[in-house]
Amino acid sequence: MACAPLRSHVNLSHIVRTCGCFGIARVIATGSARLDDRIARDGAEHVTLEVHRSLPPVLDRLHAAGYELVGLEQATGSEPLFSFSFLPRTALVVGNERTGLDDEVLARLDRVAEIPMAGMPHSLNAATSAAVAIYEYCRQVPRRGSP
Repeated sequence: MACAPLRSHVNLSHIVRTCGCFGIARVIATGSARLDDRIARDGAEHVTLEVHRSLPPVLDRLHAAGYELVGLEQATGSEPLFSFSFLPRTALVVGNERTGLDDEVLARLDRVAEIPMAGMPHSLNAATSAAVAIYEYCRQVPRRGSP
């Protein structure tokens, strides 16, 4: 999973906690990322947090390593999350809370998934969106030893 520069350390901490709950062992963040251990809780002990300066080079390396890069964004050509088919080797790219994924990042993605919204506001918090997408990925791609 890769995260664009999140403005909130709280959101990143919630994402790490969610990843820990679902057995996802690696989160990649950019910028001045740090965790709040009270929020990340045990996730901080079971999830490796890698922090890089810039996201595009990280995405290039993940793509070269065989990961499908899937953005979570309301964008032209995005596919509804609930009819989206994840590949086992997927890197989920979550955007900045205010600005989403920028054009340079969107251009590197293989596909974009969108959580359909029915009411106002038309978007969820970054950590909440990530949790919904992580759940859907894990539902489709169960890990060994999980139900």
